[in-house]
Amino acid sequence: MRIALDAMGTDAAPVSEVEGAIRALRELDDDLEIVLVGDPVLIEAELARHDGVPMDRLSVVAARERVSAKDPPATVVRRKPDSSIAVGLRLHREGEVDAFISAGSTGAVMAASLFILRPLPGVERPSVGTFFPTAGAPTLLLDAGTNVDCKPRHLVQFAHLGRVYMADVRGVESPRIGLLNIGEEPEKGDELAQETHRLLAADPTLNFVGNIEGREIVKGACDVLVADGFAGNVLLKFYESVAQFILGMVRKELAKADDAPSLDPVMRLLDYSEYGGAPLLGVDGVTIICHGGSPPKAIRNAVRVAAQAVRNDMVADMAAELGGERTSGETA
Repeated sequence: MRIALDAMGTDAAPVSEVEGAIRALRELDDDLEIVLVGDPVLIEAELARHDGVPMDRLSVVAARERVSAKDPPATVVRRKPDSSIAVGLRLHREGEVDAFISAGSTGAVMAASLFILRPLPGVERPSVGTFFPTAGAPTLLLDAGTNVDCKPRHLVQFAHLGRVYMADVRGVESPRIGLLNIGEEPEKGDELAQETHRLLAADPTLNFVGNIEGREIVKGACDVLVADGFAGNVLLKFYESVAQFILGMVRKELAKADDAPSLDPVMRLLDYSEYGGAPLLGVDGVTIICHGGSPPKAIRNAVRVAAQAVRNDMVADMAAELGGERTSGETA
């Protein structure tokens, strides 16, 4: 298995990418190979700082351009065809690698993936999913901000994409699908929520558990939470900020105590680097998007997630899941 890693994506590139790749090769399966894509001079210099690098499973592919936050995402493929994002995705499309990982501009990675890999047949709106912790297992939120203006059939597709991802990558055989709403009753919410509820409830292939209110999310009420990108992104950003706010207050209080308990278990629960990046679901390939500030651990875990998706044929399963009409009867 070969995975392409954009070595120029993080804020401190290629430091995090190189160390993360080395950790993945040392700690994950022996049949794994990583292709570092980016400036070969910078990459080779960083590799030289590490001892015992498994170079038999590590290679470098040159990409002379780098995408910055100022580059319009929709123009990256055309204006910077030799960027690490475009080169890595073309390697994936041409079958040279089995997956692509980048901590570069989220918009650029999404746009380039859509243009180079193309959406799977039957997928109208590929979606970025992200995990957040709950009292139970982490919940996958779809959509996390990619698709702001959605129709009911799009949210149903998100549910199917999430179902396959949770089964193939997280090992959840029949993931519970919930719909973000302002009340539990089917008639709650706007027209989008009501029609989506009807479609999800009528789909026998989904384990739909109904509407999920905000207060129920942290209790682990579902495994996949479906929402339009606007509501999903607001929820995600608020969730992240509240978690950090509370942790900051707890730290201040514990600093005053002589015998304070360790916060390590809580920190691991809230640490985004544990979850291995955000998958772009619904494209004809495996694309994992990492945070720009990702440390080596996050890169290593993104490699783990990508490898799991490839081993379990996630893309083929999604194509089979959404290749036919599953939303017939929806109003336009």
